[in-house]
Amino acid sequence: LLQDMGYQVIAYFYNPNIYPLEEYQKRLDAQKILCSHLNCELIEGEYNPEAFYNIAKGLEKEPEKGKRCDKCFELRLEKTAQEAKQNGFDYFTTTLTISPLKDAQKINEIGYELAEEYNAQWLPSDFKKKEGYKRSIELSKTYNLYRQNYCGCVYSQTNP
Repeated sequence: LLQDMGYQVIAYFYNPNIYPLEEYQKRLDAQKILCSHLNCELIEGEYNPEAFYNIAKGLEKEPEKGKRCDKCFELRLEKTAQEAKQNGFDYFTTTLTISPLKDAQKINEIGYELAEEYNAQWLPSDFKKKEGYKRSIELSKTYNLYRQNYCGCVYSQTNP
């Protein structure tokens, strides 16, 4: 956990890609529960699915790990970088790299680009390493957290 490494964690939940709204709410509720157990602050970004659909236009049939995912990472990490800059946070990062289905190298590349653009510090990660993914499953069981079975966007349900 980042707290174990001396970081004060402030979670920013910005996921306009999640479909449907009920799924978004389940994931947000799980984040709230986790933050309450880990004593971290939670900032909820705007739920605006149109922002996601705009960047996904023309990429609807892309497979998981394709160009649509890259655009989604950019959208979400850009909002995170903006939030970090606006609030004077020392670093920003993402939990996306905990998933074995996500390309940590690509996510870190996007993070570095946005850090430069917004004059913010990117904390590179590959949280699935060192049994991080296993640890996420254990935390989910410990705190009885909802675990999703798809990426989140409507297209990941139809183009796995």
